[in-house]
Amino acid sequence: MKIAIVSGKDEGPTKLNAFDNALSDAGIGDVNLIKVSSMLGRKTKIETLPTLKPGAMVNCVLSEVTSDKPGETITAVVAVAIGDELGCVVETCGRGENPNDLTSKAQNMVEYMMEKRGVEIKDLIIKSSTTTVESIASVVASVVYLKEDIIDE
Repeated sequence: MKIAIVSGKDEGPTKLNAFDNALSDAGIGDVNLIKVSSMLGRKTKIETLPTLKPGAMVNCVLSEVTSDKPGETITAVVAVAIGDELGCVVETCGRGENPNDLTSKAQNMVEYMMEKRGVEIKDLIIKSSTTTVESIASVVASVVYLKEDIIDE
């Protein structure tokens, strides 16, 4: 299994536009996202996000938050733990919360998931996106599941 871990943030004239702009900033704005739960296969490999086919149906774990409250800090986080047998992904987000606290929360949750399954963590990656809202802003963090049929050659 191959994945890419991405994040993005941006402003827009509406909440939907801000969210769309944040997805584009993360490199996943021109595809259809299908939210999936948090499991990864054996010996998952992390890659740089390739160019995806426009309109492709793309599986992902997605953390996102959008706000129209100027001055509010918003954060989206994904935490990825990879073991030999399987891996787990956790997503969390917050408004007005300390980004470091959210990162720690995500790390603790994904470590617990792996411990509960009795799987040793070989690699732990945390990716986040934080911004302070100017007008209307959105942040996203995502684990994108890469399959050959979604990659634009």
